[in-house]
Amino acid sequence: MANIAVLGHGVVGSGVMEVLLTHQESITRRAKEEIHVKHILDLRDFPQLPYQNVFTKDFDKILKDPEVKIVVECMGGLEPAYSYAKASLTNGKSFVTSNKELVAAKGAELIALAQKNNLNFLFEASVGGGIPIIRPISQCLAANEVSEIAGILNGTTNFILTKMIREQMGFQEALGLAQELGYAERDPSADVEGADACRKICILASLAFGTHVYPEKVHTEGITKITLGDVAYAGAWGGAIKLIGMVKMQDDGKIAILVGPMFISRESPLCNVDDVFNGILVRGDATGDVVFYGKGAGKLPTASAVVADVIDCVKHFKARKYLYWEDAKPDYVAPFEGMKGDFFVHVQGPGASDQAFAAAQAVFPRAARIIRKDEEPGEAGFTVAGLTQAELEENLERLAEAGVEVCGRILISDF
Repeated sequence: MANIAVLGHGVVGSGVMEVLLTHQESITRRAKEEIHVKHILDLRDFPQLPYQNVFTKDFDKILKDPEVKIVVECMGGLEPAYSYAKASLTNGKSFVTSNKELVAAKGAELIALAQKNNLNFLFEASVGGGIPIIRPISQCLAANEVSEIAGILNGTTNFILTKMIREQMGFQEALGLAQELGYAERDPSADVEGADACRKICILASLAFGTHVYPEKVHTEGITKITLGDVAYAGAWGGAIKLIGMVKMQDDGKIAILVGPMFISRESPLCNVDDVFNGILVRGDATGDVVFYGKGAGKLPTASAVVADVIDCVKHFKARKYLYWEDAKPDYVAPFEGMKGDFFVHVQGPGASDQAFAAAQAVFPRAARIIRKDEEPGEAGFTVAGLTQAELEENLERLAEAGVEVCGRILISDF
């Protein structure tokens, strides 16, 4: 019998218990031994549950129990999760987590600590929820040189953008609906500002390229400034707007990484990833593009990934799973200002739309105009190619000085 402890009995923690109890026979068969939850850490009481006797409010009780070999963290947040992870690994207990904030901030340290003590630190559920992505990158695609990863990594923002595209809802109305349906928290700032997607793409970048990519090093934009006009221009261009986390290894060995709204062509497999679903594209030199699709969050999908890690831990008590990346090297992230790309620009001039575009052409001679239905007077949309972020911003300042308001600019994806 393998004894484990679960930290937290919220959405994910209770889901882990549900999966373990309802699939007990098949899990035992796959793990080669029974998995028994000996302790659940939570500050609340749950007298109505059939396993109420295993609850504790004292983490030291878990830490000092020699029978507990695996600690499963489902609390979220950096603290006390980090302290619990470090203590568990120091005291001979493997650690499984669904906590993207913990892995993004402390992954290199905790992986190294697990390696030092011949233990496992596993985190499949931290990025894709129910979508398997950590194992495929580290095992199934191990023969590839991964050059780029791009993904729709947040269900809340994808739901909001889907409603804006399909039903012409404004941002605030779509956000309100997401909250009403339980797809967004009361304070969804981490979602709509891109922080959630940033943590996830940093984890994938760290895994793929072997160096810890810290979220604070990554340029991040959310979707709060996206308008229905932008959505309409994207449709006229031949695609849709998605919030994308993207990382690419450059020829100079530096990592280009960002999170932000992007124009995605209808030909891209990510363009039709809608509602609360997530999609992750991994570009390898041998496989080409491989896409992973599914629900990126939710009680049972996330719990399923957590339990899969627990099974893996049980099967590898005496053989450590190889997941590893080093701490960051100096200047490992390419400066955002120097990243080159193609862009959509949305402007508003004081006169007619043709005048606004003519003013834009004076600054961007090779601008290509996009015309959408129901264009407002003085409004214009166009694309520009092959500019760095710094060059784009410099030219947009010139355009603003010419009396044309810059309403927005959005990167155009190349996948």
